[in-house]
Amino acid sequence: MRLGFLPLYQPDNFPVEQPTASNAVTIEQTYFRKGFGLKKELRPLIDAEYQSALVEHIRARGYTDDFGDVTVRLAEEFGFCYGVDRAVDYAYETVHKFPDKQIHLVGEIIHNPHVNQRMIDMGILFIYPDTTGTFEFSQLTEQDVVILPAFGVTIHDFEALKEIGCILVDTTCGSVLHVWKRVESYARDGFTAVIHGKYTHEESRATASQVNKYPNGKYIIVRDMEEGLLVCDYIAKRSGCMTRQEFITHFESKSSPGFDPAIDLEFTGVANQTTMLANESMAIGIKLHEAMVERFGSPEASNHYRSFGTICSATQERQDAIEAMMERAPDVMLVIGGYNSSNTNHLAHLCRQHTRTYHVADANCIDLDTGFIRHKPELDPDTQEVLEGDWLPEGPFELGITAGASTPNNKIGEALLRVLSIRGIQPELATSGNQST
Repeated sequence: MRLGFLPLYQPDNFPVEQPTASNAVTIEQTYFRKGFGLKKELRPLIDAEYQSALVEHIRARGYTDDFGDVTVRLAEEFGFCYGVDRAVDYAYETVHKFPDKQIHLVGEIIHNPHVNQRMIDMGILFIYPDTTGTFEFSQLTEQDVVILPAFGVTIHDFEALKEIGCILVDTTCGSVLHVWKRVESYARDGFTAVIHGKYTHEESRATASQVNKYPNGKYIIVRDMEEGLLVCDYIAKRSGCMTRQEFITHFESKSSPGFDPAIDLEFTGVANQTTMLANESMAIGIKLHEAMVERFGSPEASNHYRSFGTICSATQERQDAIEAMMERAPDVMLVIGGYNSSNTNHLAHLCRQHTRTYHVADANCIDLDTGFIRHKPELDPDTQEVLEGDWLPEGPFELGITAGASTPNNKIGEALLRVLSIRGIQPELATSGNQST
């Protein structure tokens, strides 16, 4: 049976829609971007699986509450953003809409292990890329349903799926689409897209591919300010900058095929992976403009440089909420979310600049028996988890909590319950909502 719900997750009243003459998908209806109008019907199920009574209680009390000698402070923006909510909703709607079809997902729906496991429990098959980021679709047929993740897919992969003829359910976030439009406009007008992002990230790959809508479209992806300055130095022809060949070698895997910095950096437009540090994206843009001024002079620089606001509002709001919280930093900060979640990693990075910070993938990283915590201590994606004991202060203390945009509230609530349990505190709300320890 394709709907392989595990007993832990299977509600007795999970609605499965049977095909009828009125709701059958026709040959022409093979692409869906606005869902299937089932959100209201499925909302009680989704809320039951992802909400937390404890988190909602603290939010209702002004984002702060006391539990024994622990004062818990929530960031005023955290957890699921609109784009993630929408992607999860569409995945559930797809399972409901197509009970007799095999459903596939390109990559991960979002970067959260719990949510992705839930997709697997519902019978969705994941198609993972190889080490080069390439997807293999040969197993698909026109009878299959394929969900495109919130990060989107490359133009090449989208066209390949269309050619197969399978039903496509597109959950690409609207903020990502906004960036795509900017990148496409740069390519159309002969500007190279300078993208602040991780070149191995699904979203950055998909964003960069938008330049391929035009024959001479070009892109280059810079990971951080350090790489951004390499580009700036080359543009401005500063002393000690890379040679042409050194530049090509360094950015070979991070730029469009045949990229020639001597030609392709004369006209640039700035864009970004939506989950990067917003302040860093803006700072890179400023530095690029300064390099253009240095190279071409102030009046002419504006003809060689473009920049539009492509910062995701949800990313910005969550980062702004951390900055506000750190005006009076808590004693300990707990950041909850997948280790491969870019926006979660950046929230943890911001917190580390102000207070002791522990980035955990989920509640299971907090051991109730020993009180130890497994956490990712650095922004670097290659950093491994470390195990640490005696991480909670003795006596009264403030615990700050935030979570990445792909982290559901129930996982936040579970992590908090484990911290309180280590301190011998059992909130009355622990038995309400979808909590577990």
